[in-house]
Amino acid sequence: QVQLIESGGELVRAGDSLRLSCAASGHISSYYSMGWFRQAPGKEREIVASITWSAAYTAYADSVKGRFTISKDNAKNTVYLDMNSVKSEDTAVYYCAARHSSQESYGYWGPGTQVTVSS
Repeated sequence: QVQLIESGGELVRAGDSLRLSCAASGHISSYYSMGWFRQAPGKEREIVASITWSAAYTAYADSVKGRFTISKDNAKNTVYLDMNSVKSEDTAVYYCAARHSSQESYGYWGPGTQVTVSS
C-alpha cells in the first residue's frame, strides 16, 4: 500500500518562495517516478514536475521551468517541490503522485495541499 502525504502549502505573495514536501510510505522501492501535479479552480489537473526515483531524471512543465525545482531525499522517502518567484497563476491545489513504471499512469495520489499566491 502506497501512501503519499503533501505538506507546505500556504498563502504567499507574488515573488515569494515556498517548499512543498511529499512524504511517501509503503513499497517505495517499487516506484518508477513521482510527480507534482496541480489543479486550479475551473481548470484541469496538470503535471508540474516529475522525477525518477532511481536516477533522479527530472522534467518540468514549460510554465514552471526555471522557477520550480523537484528533488528527492531517498533516506527520508520524501520528494520536494521548491517554488521560487511564484505568480498568481500558480495558485492551485498541489498533489503528489507516484507510479510503478513509465508505461503506467500515476496511480497513487496524496490528498493535496493548497497554495495561494496573492498579487
